[in-house]
Amino acid sequence: MSGADHILAALLIPVLGALGIVVTGRRPNIRESVTLLTAVALAWNVWALLPQLLAGARPAASLFQMLPGLEIAFRVEPLGMLFAALASLLWIVNSLYSIGYMRSNHETNQTRFYVCFALALSATMGIAFAGNLLTLFLCYEMLTLSTYPLVAHKGDAKSVASARVYLGILLTTSIGLLLPAIIWTWLATGTLDFTAGGILAGKVEGWHLGVLLALFVFGIGKAAVMPVHRWLPAAMVAPTPVSALLHAVAVVKAGVFTLLKVVVYIFGVDFTFGQPAAGWLIYIAAFTVIAGSLVALRQDNLKRMLAYSTISHLSYVVLATAILKPMASLGAALHMVAHGFGKITLFFVAGSIYTASGKTLISELNGIGRRMPWTMAAFTIGALSLIGVPPTGGFVSKWFMIGGAFEAGNFLALGTIIVSTLLNAAYFLPIIYAAWFLDENVAPRRTHGEAPPAMIAAVLATAALTLAFFFFNAPAVELGQQVQYR
Repeated sequence: MSGADHILAALLIPVLGALGIVVTGRRPNIRESVTLLTAVALAWNVWALLPQLLAGARPAASLFQMLPGLEIAFRVEPLGMLFAALASLLWIVNSLYSIGYMRSNHETNQTRFYVCFALALSATMGIAFAGNLLTLFLCYEMLTLSTYPLVAHKGDAKSVASARVYLGILLTTSIGLLLPAIIWTWLATGTLDFTAGGILAGKVEGWHLGVLLALFVFGIGKAAVMPVHRWLPAAMVAPTPVSALLHAVAVVKAGVFTLLKVVVYIFGVDFTFGQPAAGWLIYIAAFTVIAGSLVALRQDNLKRMLAYSTISHLSYVVLATAILKPMASLGAALHMVAHGFGKITLFFVAGSIYTASGKTLISELNGIGRRMPWTMAAFTIGALSLIGVPPTGGFVSKWFMIGGAFEAGNFLALGTIIVSTLLNAAYFLPIIYAAWFLDENVAPRRTHGEAPPAMIAAVLATAALTLAFFFFNAPAVELGQQVQYR
């Protein structure tokens, strides 16, 4: 297969899988086999592109032209490859986990769940491989629409209301801010293509550049930069596999990936660095990092705490991007991967605890490590990664972000990373201590040990990936180094 064939296959495989899930919906075993086979096929297809990228190739495919100079086109470059490889790999593990979770909790509308999940992955591949802003915008909206039924999955009043908040914020920001930013860019430059070094130099400058940057930053609502973040904790009413999709596999990663790609390929790192009007980005990112951590510190609901932790860690990527140094931008790209592995592990653990014991609150977790040692061992690994402790993947990305901050002499960014790391430790370490060393203070709602085997296998797999990324990160680093920042 050619590179163009692999690109088109990445878009079509999840759609064909969704059709297969619909056809086999009345036979759960076959339906879930189709889900797993589709996930494996997508990952194989995406990862088959990696040798070409590392060899310097940039496969591309064009579908059709909407208007003169505006086409639906795809091109694989290092940042997109990193995002697509992460999402496709984690879909396999999430599918395995979903089977155990959905069956154990007797969830309704399981066929719709798997269909929407597959369609969300197709949109994610479109975002990862988009060759221009128009293509990215269309796939971005498809991702929002395909995940709305997943957030509203339970169908009760609270879930529907939260899903409306989710949909309302993401559509309002994308149509009201992101779309005007894209139109402005096209009118100013005559192109929407992602180009090394950016396309805005000599076209948009001064305070206009600051306004345009603001439209992009807050229009990309999935990046959850404050105050455009309320959709993320609202979406925590969804089943845990959906939370994993939102936080680790696709949605928030699509947000920070889009923002990183816009800064690198539309604004240009060197050009943006020389414009005082763009300097505000680092302050809003630093505020979101610290504020998200402080709010997480006050939460008792485990999933809600993880949601605010995600808001904070997403802005690590924004912060590192705003440092406007290649080493920091490499750290931003690597943090998408490290955070993906660590955060999906933590959400899997939250779902496993709920499935096995019915517990959802942090204050109920005393002594749970004795009942669920494998699960809490995975939690410990995931939490240490988000703190940034070696030998976990989170240490790798923070190393590059701190190095970039030193390179730029940016002590605001450096201080933010240090303070937020201490805050991460402040809300994760007490949970680890209580789980392993304190006696149970709340009787479990059901007699339990570990969660079902499929869920435990998924939890251990992502915990292993979190550790493995510390030792075997060379391909990701090489991809990040191939990004043409200038």
